[in-house]
Amino acid sequence: VQLQASGGGLVQAGGSLRLSCAASVRTFSSGFMGWFRQAPGKEREFVAAITWNGGSTYYADSVKGRFTISRDNAKITVYLQMNSLKPEDTAVYYCAAQRYSKGSYYFGYDFWGQGTLVTVSS
Repeated sequence: VQLQASGGGLVQAGGSLRLSCAASVRTFSSGFMGWFRQAPGKEREFVAAITWNGGSTYYADSVKGRFTISRDNAKITVYLQMNSLKPEDTAVYYCAAQRYSKGSYYFGYDFWGQGTLVTVSS
């Protein structure tokens, strides 16, 4: 299973970007799909997650109200709509998927995308 993340780029503070994560195989995951990010010199952190049917979403406090995670199972793609971007959102963003539910959206991801760089200028 491969996850292909795309949509990163350079944007000014206050702007928006939409990241996409396309999977290579349908029905490979019955657990959470999520987005994580890693800023230069920092550890990777959780950003958002969504259940396999899209019924529930979860966000880090730092992005709540600004980011929206969604999925289109027909296209086997997960999206991260990022609005009101701040310079502190600058990071490489990774999508990830659990093969099956691990009971937590913070860990237990089996598949990872290659990352897409988001740079927010002030």
